[in-house]
Amino acid sequence: MKQTNRFVFDMLDQDAPDAVRDRIFRAGLPVSATDTDGAAVVKVPFVRQVLKNMFLFPAEDEAPVLKDVVFRAYGDKLIRITAGSSTLPDDTANPMISFAPDLKQTPLFVEAVTGSAEGWLIKDKDGVKRAFINTKQEKREIWSDLQPEPPLVFEASVFPDGRTEVPFAGYDTFFPHQNESFSLGYVEKDGTTDRWLYSLKSLPAEKYAGTGERFAGMNLAGKTFVLENTDGLGNNSRRAYKNVPFYISSRGYGVLIMTSSHVRLSLADISTRAAQALVEDDALDIFIIGGGSVEEIVKNYRRLTGFPSDVPMWSYGTWMAKMTYFSADETRTVVKKMRDGHFPLDVLHLDTGWFKTDWKCEWTFSDERFPDPDGYLAEMKKNGVKICLWQLPSIARDTKYYETAKKNRYFAPPKEKLESLGSNFSDVEFDGNIDFTNPKAVEWYQGLLEGLLKRGVSAIKTDFGEVIDPKADYMGLPYKKLHNMYSLLYQKAAFEVSRRVKGRNALIWARAGWIGCQRYPVHWSGDCASTWDGMAGALRGGLHAGVSGFGFWSHDVPGFHGLPSFMNSKPADDLYVRWTQFGVFSSHLRYHGSYSREPYEYPAVADTVREWLKLRYALIPYIVEQGKKATETGYPVLRALIFHHADDPMCWNIDDEYYFGDAFLVAPVMNSEGVRDVYLPAGSWVDFWTGETLESEGRWLKGVRSPLARLPLYVKKGSSVKMYPEAVECTDGMDLSKAVEIVFDASYKGLGATCVSRFIKL
Repeated sequence: MKQTNRFVFDMLDQDAPDAVRDRIFRAGLPVSATDTDGAAVVKVPFVRQVLKNMFLFPAEDEAPVLKDVVFRAYGDKLIRITAGSSTLPDDTANPMISFAPDLKQTPLFVEAVTGSAEGWLIKDKDGVKRAFINTKQEKREIWSDLQPEPPLVFEASVFPDGRTEVPFAGYDTFFPHQNESFSLGYVEKDGTTDRWLYSLKSLPAEKYAGTGERFAGMNLAGKTFVLENTDGLGNNSRRAYKNVPFYISSRGYGVLIMTSSHVRLSLADISTRAAQALVEDDALDIFIIGGGSVEEIVKNYRRLTGFPSDVPMWSYGTWMAKMTYFSADETRTVVKKMRDGHFPLDVLHLDTGWFKTDWKCEWTFSDERFPDPDGYLAEMKKNGVKICLWQLPSIARDTKYYETAKKNRYFAPPKEKLESLGSNFSDVEFDGNIDFTNPKAVEWYQGLLEGLLKRGVSAIKTDFGEVIDPKADYMGLPYKKLHNMYSLLYQKAAFEVSRRVKGRNALIWARAGWIGCQRYPVHWSGDCASTWDGMAGALRGGLHAGVSGFGFWSHDVPGFHGLPSFMNSKPADDLYVRWTQFGVFSSHLRYHGSYSREPYEYPAVADTVREWLKLRYALIPYIVEQGKKATETGYPVLRALIFHHADDPMCWNIDDEYYFGDAFLVAPVMNSEGVRDVYLPAGSWVDFWTGETLESEGRWLKGVRSPLARLPLYVKKGSSVKMYPEAVECTDGMDLSKAVEIVFDASYKGLGATCVSRFIKL
């Protein structure tokens, strides 16, 4: 059945058990267009479709439903299209939106067009074309056995920046009643609008990237995703912790679907002629984003949803963790061994074991294993070590705050309990996620974190947040609209109290994500496997996260869980080194996993790892600069090649190399042989190790062999990179005014000829 009509069944879910209750509507030929209050309002009849023999026919006994499709412009690069609601959504109440101060609505004007092209031209105040509604359409053939006569449909093109044309896919058919997509449409269930759909034309060579932390290859053309946050359970499946309904096209535009509901997004897959989505929302709200370059498109996305906050310098140092340290004494041993071994260290993360009972989150140190928290935190600070604490947004039974939270409804009770007991459920036992739609619950939760932060804790790990109970009664939103947004509300609450206490030194360590989460760094890739394919999957996720607005992104070095034994399989030495190299050239470097991750636990390679950590600290002045840039532009710190080479089709398919800031081209080695092919994009490149200059118009270096202590690493010729000229063991000892500039031109003779070679032996 699905092979007969993939659009009807794969996109519209008409094989679902309750599909008989669905009423499907397709946008017809617009009947009018006017400019009203600065917007262009297009009246569109939506015609009910009846499913017969796998095909869709217009209902003969039902009049079309007339709805407004409204076009609005924001500045000279953004067009917003809304349908299904007569009023503009309340952006001030939408936590996903954070307009840049200079981003204002630009008035649009409608002009009728006749002649060879008929319809309505939508212009801005400067006379620039921003959209065209086409009403001159050829009458389509009537097949004798397919009646009634097929209707004309909604056709339009959007010009978000006045240049780039983004057309809707009006006629994506084989014959009139066999559709592969709808340009616009919606589905009713039980008398109310249940979901919307749209379709934009996809050209044969068009490529796509983004959609969140996607573990798929770089070019997403030919793939369909359900954007529904869930525990990824690794970095090697279609499951994703961070879904973002925003993607970029190789044709120089981006699309943001402004919703928190689940989205089925098909990028030239269900129909190879269409980039289409089914949005499980009662209204459609999409932004078509122009700008031309990938960086400008991402910047404009951030102008809508918020720029990343800057992070403190100490966060760029080494983070050390495992699942889990169980006592203050255990962590003292770790710090002593790191310092005695001269492994630079800035942050120690306490995972699930700092409470009375492992995994039972109480936001309170164990009296037995951490008997003097204030003294412990002061001791760590004296040793130049910041403390990060794990927690999660749920409250288990038999924990310190359970009764208080249940009594005050700080977490959402099950709906069936409310139905049977009303508000009198104090004697009923149930667990739950903190309800961040309840302002009093947010205030209470922030109070728990505030006490820890004021004692001297430096950061909170906001773990989980991808999954909430669909049967719980949340105070402010139904599950359908809260699920994906939950991570945003959770991280917003944690970051805001961190900023209140720590000022500019605030950051969190977060796993889930949705629209707007990039405002609250840092995010990491979740529980990747300690394998070469786990490393490759993590990098792919980071590349797509960068295209999706995240400026800062990290991963667990050298992978989180072991294979074949989750807790007991120790990562191989070469994997440990190679993943360390990847971590050194990531915005943040954190060791974490189910088995010991400290470098002294890997004695055969510990000396090599030490040198790489020294290189990391030498690069911190450069990373600080690039981090600042990530807060003001569209650039992430770790960048897909398309940020700088969008006109090179090859770069839309490279998912195992990346830019680290403006200067470095990094090609991680992800095998035990130490051999890989490297693609050099167009330009002049300097070998970081030898100083050799390589010219390229876009070429492959085949079979590049790297000893374990090195990886293929190149710098754009002419780049100036600030490096720290002294060995340090934490950032407390760094004075950035001492940084020296190393210029990668003809004078550069390799790392061994620089000032850092005095203390880095690579």
